[in-house]
Amino acid sequence: MSAYDRPAPDAKTLRPRTQLVHGGTARSGFGETSEALFLTQGFVYNSAEQAAARFTGEDAGFQYSRFGNPTVAMFEERMALLEGAEAARATATGMAAVTTALMGQVKAGDHVIASRALFGSCLYVVQELLPRFGVESTLVDGHDLAQWKAALRPNTKTAFLESPTNPSLSVLDIAGIAQILHAGGATLVVDNVFATPMTQKPLELGADCVVYSATKHIDGQGRCLGGVILGSKAFIEEHIQVYLRQTGPSLSPFNAWVLLKSLETLPLRIAQQQESAGRIADFLAGAAKIARVYYPGRADHPQAELARRQMKGGATMVALEVKGGREEAFRFANALEIIKISNNLGDAKSLITHPSTTTHQRMTEEARLAAGITQGMLRLSVGLEDPEDLIDDLKRGLAAV
Repeated sequence: MSAYDRPAPDAKTLRPRTQLVHGGTARSGFGETSEALFLTQGFVYNSAEQAAARFTGEDAGFQYSRFGNPTVAMFEERMALLEGAEAARATATGMAAVTTALMGQVKAGDHVIASRALFGSCLYVVQELLPRFGVESTLVDGHDLAQWKAALRPNTKTAFLESPTNPSLSVLDIAGIAQILHAGGATLVVDNVFATPMTQKPLELGADCVVYSATKHIDGQGRCLGGVILGSKAFIEEHIQVYLRQTGPSLSPFNAWVLLKSLETLPLRIAQQQESAGRIADFLAGAAKIARVYYPGRADHPQAELARRQMKGGATMVALEVKGGREEAFRFANALEIIKISNNLGDAKSLITHPSTTTHQRMTEEARLAAGITQGMLRLSVGLEDPEDLIDDLKRGLAAV
């Protein structure tokens, strides 16, 4: 440390809002205020000996941006601080994070359990991709702890769930499921996208690994793709690091930089979106043309008590069931002016989609109904607009039904 250096705070002792502004920052010799963007594929070494030491791990440092990059590393460290994880690894997309978290743990002959209520692409990985490589899978009703216990086999390696689920916003007992799996020697991977790291901490509830599509709330402004996997240092090193290094679903440094800047405002965005979502859920619950509203922050949610126990609020998503099925749901969505029709979520702009014909269209109607997805269901991602303007827009939708 030179005479001009100032001591830096221990980021682990800081509160989340401060961590998300300062955590993980590694400044270059130029002393830049904003995090540096290192757009480089490779790195040079002072000597052949240093290069050799880098590849054996004796010398800490970067080798190739597929393995690690300074900008990506800053994003990983900041996410780990926020999640309370020992380690994190970034990926190109959320689905790359899910696939890596599962594939990195299993081999032919292993078995995986998953909740039946999953995003369509996640179901594909569990039901179709893993079995191609000799990994069997079992789907269970995520709410029924007895089914998780009954599905356990001696060769069960890991399990996967979303909570709240996409799109019906069911809340699963993460702690109870983790306890069952650990007793059987299996791990638990939780997709925490809908809750966000501001509202729910699966690692504290017993999960071994948490995954995010950073494309959603973490970016929050519809600009780039990204994903992240978080867990203990041992979990990441044993199951994730080598898989990522050898298969290459790397996050681009530019996207990592965008996500770093987004994290600075994540608490403010989520707080406002959650407040608006609660008001909108209450409004829709009183509408005669709406058969049902699902929002984890409401007392009438099927798992309201569990949601209060493991979440710090209802989060930013609302599911609503329009009376009259698909035709009336389409009328409702088409009449909206401010709320845009899009299958993305977590954006500053409010977005709505019809899951049966978009995100979950590959499922059979029987499977959709088993997951609580009806033809009248719409999934609403509440943005940063004035909630009164959003309610006025929803009134337009109701008038069209």
